[in-house]
Amino acid sequence: MNNRIVIKMVFGALFLAAAMTLSAQTEKKPEMLTKETFLEKVWDFDKNPTEFVYKGDKPCVIDFYADWCGPCRKIAPYMEEFMKTYSGEIYVYKINTDQQKELAAMFQARNIPMVLFVPMKGQPQKTVGAYPKEQYQQMIETILLGKPAAQ
Repeated sequence: MNNRIVIKMVFGALFLAAAMTLSAQTEKKPEMLTKETFLEKVWDFDKNPTEFVYKGDKPCVIDFYADWCGPCRKIAPYMEEFMKTYSGEIYVYKINTDQQKELAAMFQARNIPMVLFVPMKGQPQKTVGAYPKEQYQQMIETILLGKPAAQ
């Protein structure tokens, strides 16, 4: 085989691999929380069970979901979009209620999707059910970012 063809094929493969890696890096998904990461990043209820004390350095949204839940699948793209739209302003986390039963029970996530809005100060606020994207966005703006409610 001609050396030029081999070189072109190698460079083509390298370019494709680099493009796929860059694409995978830009398509980030919300972080999945386990009990351990929840205790570390959100609230250590083992050490402080009676008072919610948020541990993060930015407000967060936590989406309690299950893979089999249709409404959960409907709002999942919203959470990914919020992660990009509010990058640097909030964290977006997910908790699989089938895998993290203790966290689901703690927040009484019996009906899903359940979305928890955790401000820097004060108590978390939750919604249950699938809402339009604009309604979640308004909750992020008012509850987490302290902006006035849209009229």
